[in-house]
Amino acid sequence: MVTDKLKQLADYQEKIVALRGDIEKELAAKLTHLHEEFGFESPQALIKAIKAAAGSGGKRRGRKAGKHRKHARITPELREKICAALQGGKTGKQVAEEFGVSLPSVYNIKKAGGLVTARKKK
Repeated sequence: MVTDKLKQLADYQEKIVALRGDIEKELAAKLTHLHEEFGFESPQALIKAIKAAAGSGGKRRGRKAGKHRKHARITPELREKICAALQGGKTGKQVAEEFGVSLPSVYNIKKAGGLVTARKKK
């Protein structure tokens, strides 16, 4: 009994493989003549029309070309101004916004200028 069912299962699996092959052949045949069905001269013309209808071609990852963020040039004069502003009592965020530099850059300048006190050990 079990062996008969195993043979049946093997037969069905062979039929599935054969059906998948038939489906792939049928799809390939339909795709080769798809451009004619829609009235295009060639498959390339159909592809071009599909891309045009789709718009931009889908989502792109990353930044757009030419839209890179500009980095601030930190000159010695700018460092002095940042240190003076920090000594004047402004916060790191205020200084970063005022001079157009990143907050980590302000903290690095603050550290290099000796304006940071070490934490007390517990």
